[in-house]
Amino acid sequence: MKILSIETSCDETAVAVLEAEGAYNNTTFQVRGNALYSQAKKHAAFGGVYPSLAKREHAANLAPLLGTALREARLSIPNTQKLTSEQKEYLQKLLVREEGLYRALVTYVEHIEKPALDAIAVTHGPGLEPALWVGINFARALSYIWKLPILPVNHLEGHIVASAVHAEDERAQKYAVEEITFPLLGLIVSGGHTEFVYAEGWGKYRVIGSTRDDSIGEAFDKVARLMGVPYPGGPELSRLANKGRQALATRPAHLMSAIKKMPRPMIQSGDLDFSFSGLKTAVLYQVQELGELSDIQRHLLCAEFEDAVRDVIITKTTRALEQYPARTFVLGGGVSANTHIRKSLEKMFVTNELGCTLRLPAEGLSTDNAVMIGMAGYFMHLRNEPMLDAKDNLIASGNLKF
Repeated sequence: MKILSIETSCDETAVAVLEAEGAYNNTTFQVRGNALYSQAKKHAAFGGVYPSLAKREHAANLAPLLGTALREARLSIPNTQKLTSEQKEYLQKLLVREEGLYRALVTYVEHIEKPALDAIAVTHGPGLEPALWVGINFARALSYIWKLPILPVNHLEGHIVASAVHAEDERAQKYAVEEITFPLLGLIVSGGHTEFVYAEGWGKYRVIGSTRDDSIGEAFDKVARLMGVPYPGGPELSRLANKGRQALATRPAHLMSAIKKMPRPMIQSGDLDFSFSGLKTAVLYQVQELGELSDIQRHLLCAEFEDAVRDVIITKTTRALEQYPARTFVLGGGVSANTHIRKSLEKMFVTNELGCTLRLPAEGLSTDNAVMIGMAGYFMHLRNEPMLDAKDNLIASGNLKF
């Protein structure tokens, strides 16, 4: 099955072509084309994602990215595919709010053959609704032109599936899902989400714990901004934190009193919920108390913040596995790329007899991407979930749940 997949839930615009085959316990995915544009630099001036800008950037970049993905997949075959006036009128109405997308799309599709695809997978939530609508309407437009069914994908399932796959050859973008032993426990950590998900099978998801305020990725970005690190702050904050730990390893006595120890919010709460706003506030108070930060103070603050987050994740994960014994644990979402958190989880699963297998996403599948949306779309197909067509009522759901 060849799937064209589209992801526009936040500030990554992505289009991919996947060839998928097999059943749940023996699935293979070959990425034939993969095009992604990060808007991070565009949003840096705002210190976070600005929804109306994200919407405009998606509209400006989807058609070029489609062209790139189809060319990589060798499905962009030059030809004349003239659209009728009726088709153009429908597309113009459909894309009326997506600035410039109608013209760019029509210009492209009128110069290629209909590609040999079987379905279109598109994120319909959760995420920023203005951004989601661009991807949805783009998918509906392509569905209308090429008469292809649509698989509306939950972005969160994309992260879980992407964490479960094994990279047979990541350079060649070939992945496989060998037999996953259920129950499965997932922890999604991203800019918009921090939640535990329990599953007794694919598609049978239940949220058993979530953040009561800031998501973990949001906390990373806010704390980074407090210390003068530009958006997106997570990767740079982690780099500075590593410097802080290196300094502590070489001269701990000298640095012991340079900063105060941070709280570990809700670590003893007994439930599986999270809270990161208090941790962010603790950083703010220290920054205000210290005044202009020296390099070593900044490094140590980053390290202590990251260690606090790590401690909460390890403790909560241990508790979650005690309350919901699982055979497979997956970590998904953009923050899953954090090396310190990944290594700490790996150590935890090696040193504890949990009877549970840890699965972490391949590097290229950690952050938002269209590949994971295509994978989740194929899993929807395997469980015979209904496909839609261009004129069905597919809407953006910013707060979509499992």
